[in-house]
Amino acid sequence: MTIKNLPISCPSCNSQLQVKSLACSTCDTLIEGLFDLPLLAKMDKKEQEFILSFVKHSGSLKEMAKEMGLSYPTVRNYLDAIIEKLNHFEKNEKA
Repeated sequence: MTIKNLPISCPSCNSQLQVKSLACSTCDTLIEGLFDLPLLAKMDKKEQEFILSFVKHSGSLKEMAKEMGLSYPTVRNYLDAIIEKLNHFEKNEKA
């Protein structure tokens, strides 16, 4: 079975998507409304994996670089790009 990635932007206009309903598979309860995606869910899969790896390595970019086979500056630049993206999302949420 192939696991599908959660879409985060509209394929038609590229606007950010919102969740419209949540369902419980145990009791069939359905909750409807418009809910924003959590901040980390707005990141793409590669960025989410990087963040998880960062946490698992207790924030050691040196260890991450070693495991990923990349230079420390490359990993640092990727982290900086993620931080910039998170700041952009937070700024847009406040607006």
